[in-house]
Amino acid sequence: MHVVVIHRWRARYAEYGRYLDHDAHTVTYVSTEVGASAVPPEAAAVLLVDATDDLPSVAERVKQLAHEYGPPDAIVALKEDDLLVAAQLRREWGCAGWTPEQVRPYRDKVEMCGRVAAAGLAVPAWTTVRETGVVRAFGDRHGWPVIVKPRAESSSAGVLRLDSPGDLRGLDLAGQMAQSFDPRPIHHVDGWFDGVALGPYRVSRYLNTCLGFRDGDLLGSVEEDDPDLIAAVGGFSARCLAALSGRPTAFHLEVFLDGSTGECAFLEAGARAGGAEIPFLWRELHGYDLMEAAFHLSLGLAPRPGPERFTEVGGWLLAPAPARRPCRITAVRSMTGRNPGPYAEALLRPGEILPAADAYYEHVGGRFRFRGRTSAEVEAAITATAAAFRVSAEPV
Repeated sequence: MHVVVIHRWRARYAEYGRYLDHDAHTVTYVSTEVGASAVPPEAAAVLLVDATDDLPSVAERVKQLAHEYGPPDAIVALKEDDLLVAAQLRREWGCAGWTPEQVRPYRDKVEMCGRVAAAGLAVPAWTTVRETGVVRAFGDRHGWPVIVKPRAESSSAGVLRLDSPGDLRGLDLAGQMAQSFDPRPIHHVDGWFDGVALGPYRVSRYLNTCLGFRDGDLLGSVEEDDPDLIAAVGGFSARCLAALSGRPTAFHLEVFLDGSTGECAFLEAGARAGGAEIPFLWRELHGYDLMEAAFHLSLGLAPRPGPERFTEVGGWLLAPAPARRPCRITAVRSMTGRNPGPYAEALLRPGEILPAADAYYEHVGGRFRFRGRTSAEVEAAITATAAAFRVSAEPV
């Protein structure tokens, strides 16, 4: 086969060389410059683009690869922002796999919420914003705060919390989505779905919020250890995924959760493995590679079975960039070796450059991974690390 991989990570979120024999098959890559160092050395070719979600430039590179190595038999993308590009190129080249119409419910948040609500599942009230006055009327009807967000961005890019009508002043929100604010804790669910039921999955609780991370807060997550809560969220998640497509997929799904009752409301979902430190935790703690499952599913192959039970609790912490990216790290404090503390960290050394790359949760001030016997133990280690960590930088 000739398989084209669209890739942007510098860290080894995906270990492509293990997923497909690069000697038996022709595997080529379209990558950003930042991500190119993580491409396996066995790759037949690597062509660079400024952004892997720029369809015209990626399409041109795939055309070049097809001229050199023959038309692609498969086109793979594992990063959420690249899924639609890959789907459009599959259609162009006649490759099997998800079409743009099948990807869209996982990218267009209006369609996403509509499908889940139509299946009878709880979703906070929402509306499409034609002009800013729609948000004012929506907030007066459903209450303030109101969350306004782009229909197809990731990592909370462009999301606004509007606490009153006065916050609308000077904003042009046409074409976005408004949604009522749900104060309950946000949980994320990660695993893969076979089209009917969940395969292996984990339920995790965010510490702070993804939106807060955009504004400079720390962002953490801890896996839940309560079996009843895990089962309740898993059942709700399976129904959401069935409503979105009913197709086998790796997934990252977010819900609002009342921990005392187990009641859930849908927030959003992605047809891809979770980001941040999730792929590393799964490989290192749970002995399972979610990115491998996503890769195989994109080729129409069944993932290998997951663990029958999970014996450890994992968690992660991200520290925001200490200055506007790109920036040069001037000082950083390692957290490994502390008790309580992380078992692994990803830090830049003083003098290294933190790039303004598109993989937003990868290129941050510090990334930390935790393991323990209980959720409480892991959360305590995350909290202690958050309080002690320091990093500084200067703009480039």
